[in-house]
Parts: sequence; structure tokens; C-alpha cells
Amino acid sequence: MGELGEQPGAGEPGSGDEAPRQPHDSSYGTFAGEFYDLRYLSEEGYPFPTAPPVDPFAKIRVDDCGKTKGCFRYGKPGCNAETCDYFLSYRRIGADVEFELSADTDGWVAVGFSSDKKMGGDDVMACVHDDNGRVRIQHFYNVGQWAKEIQRNPARDEEGVFENNRVTCRFKRPLYVPRDETIVDLHLSWYYLFAWGPAIQGSITRHDIDSPPVSERAVSIYKQQSTSISCEQETIWPSMEYIHCKLTSVQV
Repeated sequence: MGELGEQPGAGEPGSGDEAPRQPHDSSYGTFAGEFYDLRYLSEEGYPFPTAPPVDPFAKIRVDDCGKTKGCFRYGKPGCNAETCDYFLSYRRIGADVEFELSADTDGWVAVGFSSDKKMGGDDVMACVHDDNGRVRIQHFYNVGQWAKEIQRNPARDEEGVFENNRVTCRFKRPLYVPRDETIVDLHLSWYYLFAWGPAIQGSITRHDIDSPPVSERAVSIYKQQSTSISCEQETIWPSMEYIHCKLTSVQV
């Protein structure tokens, strides 16, 4: 019999006992390394592929206006998606409609779908620049002169960017939707309401101009209409300025 505390045959070959283990390094570096190995290795033991880089926002092509997509421009003569006060394009892609919006604002830009050219009872899609620098696509419903945010949002494939003091976005929404008062069927024709303005902590406020532009006629997504409202400012008296606008519309 060995002395008290002695382990007979400990560590000897064939004794059935394991050899003494090395003390475990409990440092944070070892823990982080083990966590990384467990979290980022697949079942086969190979590292997961790294996520692909996010594609930059593709510029809006105005050359396609009146050809493959309909467009609306509001601003100086000859302005484009990067210089107009407001720009919108729309085109049908399968069962969806793709919209592109851009405006000279650091807040929000929107399009509303109306049955009567007036604000009230309208389905509205807005691209809102928040305090974190992101541009989010939100759904609203005009209750009188007030835009109420609706949680059910038909937008998908959303993109948005805030650059050069402009809010620009691109998204799709389906042509047909289940019957819902706040979401219209885009296969029908609607008057388009165009608006933009400031935002406070990611919430939209009143639009920049008192009477935002409206499409001259009801818009059909099956027709590529290109409309421009060119506005010029003229000084009449030293303290008075007159803004006159010219509408040019081409429908294919």
C-alpha cells in the first residue's frame, strides 16, 4: 500500500488513467480564439465565406425617360436626377413597379397616389433620411393634411443614399395587392403627388412648398410618360420676384 495521497500507476502506460492535462489558459485572448473557432467554422471545419461588399447606389439613368420608364422632373430647364429640385421615375418590372426618387433636401422625398389631385385619402411612399445617415423607405396614408405612418409597407428591394445634400432612393412594390384602403393597386391609373421637405430625428415634417406639384393627368404605369416642369425666377421689382413654370409632357 502506498503512502497517503499517492496514486498508484498514475500516468503509467496501460494504467487506464489519463496523463495530467496542461493548465487551461483562461485569458481573454484564448477565450476569444475558441469562440471564433466555434462561431465561424462550418460543420466541415472550414471558415464561412466573408460577406460580399455592399454595392454602391447605381445612378439614376435619365436617358431612359420616355423610353423604358416614365419620369417627372421639377426644377430648372434641363435638370436631371442629380440637379432637379424633385425627380421621380417609374417602370414596370414583371409583377412589380420600380420607383426612383430624388430631391434637393436633407429630409425626405415622397410620391403619393391620389384619385383627385388633392391631399387626403392618399397612399404615400416616402424615403426618409434619419439621424444615423440612413435612408429608409416608409409607407404613409394621408388623413386630410396629415401623413400617418402605416406599418404595413409594400416596398421591397429598397436602396437609399444621402449625398450632396440630396435624398435619393429606389424601391419596388407589387402591381396588385390584397384589398386595403391604404395601399392602391398600381395597375390602375392615379394622379401622382410629388413632395419633399425636412425631417426632424427621422420624422417627416411639412413639405417645402405650399402647393407641391401634381401630375397633369392620371398616370398609367403601362405608358412611359416623361414630364418636366421647368421653373425660372424673374425679378419684377427690387423686392418682388415672380416664378413662372413651363410644363412639357411626352407620352409613349
